[in-house]
Amino acid sequence: MAKKELTSFDISAAVKELQPIIADSRVNNIYQFGEKDLIFKLHKTDQPPLRIVIEAGRRLHSTSYAEESPAEPPPFCMLMRRYLRDSWLRKIEQYEFERIVTLTFETKTGLLNLVVELFGDGNMILTNEQGVIIQAMHFKHMRDRDIKRSQVLVYPPASGKNPFQITPQELDEGIKNVGDTEIVRTLARFLGIGGVYAEELLLRAVIEKTKKSKDLTQTETSTIFEALQSLLSAVRENKLEPAIVLDDDGNFLDAIPFKLRRYENCKTQPFQTFNAALDEFYLRVTAVEKAANTADVTQLKQEAQRLKRIVTEQEKSIAEEEQKAEHVKQIGDVIYAHFTELQTFQEQILKASNQGYEWKVIIAQIMTAKKANKLPAAYTESFDSKNLALNLSIDGYNFGLSLRKSIFENANTYYEKGKTAKQKVQGAQTALNQSKKKLAQAEHELQEAEELKNLKPAQIMDALSKRKEALANKQWYEKFRWFTTSDDFLVTAGKDTVSNEVLIKKYTTQDDIVFHAEITGSPFVVIKTEGKPITEQALKEAAEYAASFSRAWRENAGSADVYWVKVDQLSKSGPSGESIPHGAFFVVGKRNWYRNTPLKVAIGISIDDDETRFVGGPLDSVKAKTKTYIVLLPGDYQGKELLQMAMRSITAKLSKEQREKAGKTSIEQIREFIPYTKGAINQKAI
Repeated sequence: MAKKELTSFDISAAVKELQPIIADSRVNNIYQFGEKDLIFKLHKTDQPPLRIVIEAGRRLHSTSYAEESPAEPPPFCMLMRRYLRDSWLRKIEQYEFERIVTLTFETKTGLLNLVVELFGDGNMILTNEQGVIIQAMHFKHMRDRDIKRSQVLVYPPASGKNPFQITPQELDEGIKNVGDTEIVRTLARFLGIGGVYAEELLLRAVIEKTKKSKDLTQTETSTIFEALQSLLSAVRENKLEPAIVLDDDGNFLDAIPFKLRRYENCKTQPFQTFNAALDEFYLRVTAVEKAANTADVTQLKQEAQRLKRIVTEQEKSIAEEEQKAEHVKQIGDVIYAHFTELQTFQEQILKASNQGYEWKVIIAQIMTAKKANKLPAAYTESFDSKNLALNLSIDGYNFGLSLRKSIFENANTYYEKGKTAKQKVQGAQTALNQSKKKLAQAEHELQEAEELKNLKPAQIMDALSKRKEALANKQWYEKFRWFTTSDDFLVTAGKDTVSNEVLIKKYTTQDDIVFHAEITGSPFVVIKTEGKPITEQALKEAAEYAASFSRAWRENAGSADVYWVKVDQLSKSGPSGESIPHGAFFVVGKRNWYRNTPLKVAIGISIDDDETRFVGGPLDSVKAKTKTYIVLLPGDYQGKELLQMAMRSITAKLSKEQREKAGKTSIEQIREFIPYTKGAINQKAI
């Protein structure tokens, strides 16, 4: 049976490898792909992007595979982004020798710890520097501890003695005191190392695993201690020989950090790092699980059909309300069109009533006039004595006219009914949009389930391998902001002080052109000329980009002054040798100005048979790549609300079939195109 979860030894080895790689890296983003899976996308200067996958209760390791982002991040993912996005991951460490890992992040509000429990059902718990719980994947009440917000995190009872700290005497006494229990069970529980490594110790010590603990000699317990130290030293000194163990049919059995005696007769596939072995192992195991998944397609179909019925009913209800709103508004219009004659008619009726005539007599006279086709009596269909209202039929509209209200008030009543119906339509439309999202998700899950029933593990691996290749083939400029101009110049921009520094120092040449807005908090924007003569169009678009991604956007300015210089005009030494802050440069010589550069960006979409792609940047740049786009200006909408508005505005321009494809993409794909994730959609440009 294939390995299901990491052991304490696995975690120790994986964390030992990860610490130097991920320490002091920046959290670019966080994704959640399942109920318990998070992926942290990390960035470290002069290194390719790194992804860490965490599956509560199961695994933690780096990954080189990229799954498709979900259409909408789950609530826990959004919380993690709120607290940890753009923070610095300072360290990762194993708690004691338990299946618990702590990741420490430096944020603007202080240090935060993400405690990952890799045992049982698993959990992820975010605490502050004092250990007080801020958020958790699962809040729980347990016999020995509680996971509750605002309480200090209490770690679970130790699963056994910490092997790194145990002495030979403690091991000997611990084994002897157990009595008749088999030694393999004693070691697994006493040291908390699990059955695999308990058996490994006994194989190395040449002791039968079924031997009773009380029958072991001191020499045998000493031999077990020496075997334990040999395993621990391999982890401590990072002397690993990672590999995946395969059975006779080539199926994955285990991922191991070093050679184990129990697998001496098995085939193995070596890897450069234990994290890489875990990545490949769990990817294959997950693929097999998915392929063998007995997901109830019938149940998924029923859910999709249920949601379809809800959507149909909501659409019908909206159409009825819209029709009602228009109908009652038109009744108001009819009343105004016949205002004078209706007012005279009403006055005559009320005058007769005031003179003491009974309503029966008055209505009889009206009906006699109706037969003679005398207007406006001819409009009368009947009389509602209870509500004191005439039921009229005018210009094809049947409605009641209250004699207790003036003609003006009657008309206004119908207009108000129209407004109320429109408000209902707006509320119903919001509910409809939510139902359509749920339907799109349900149909996506159904499609995946149906495809998986027909797929083999090899096919799933092949699809995932293509994503891995795509990650490996990422271009250098993709770790910065970037776009290509309408005349095909590559333009790159820093995201922060660190990337500003790296962009200028490492990726610019003497022929390149550097833009900067005349405001604190502007990125450096570089046109890569590649030896080509620069065009005025490219300069204009780069200037717009520099202005839009500067702090001027956040402050809702309409325009900003931007200048450009050559690379050799930038210096890290200021006047009189004064130091220049990290990410900044001193400009020497003439600046070439673009005054009052308007702040605006565009986001476009293109869809073909295989993929949905978004493009962003200056308007002319986006227009050159797609006819389907929107324009954004500085404004007060922000975050998820703005992303959803932008996505709706873009997809509204697509055909129904294209909208269905685009509806399965994540709104996160357009975040990087919107400065500060803040702004407003330019309705005039739609």
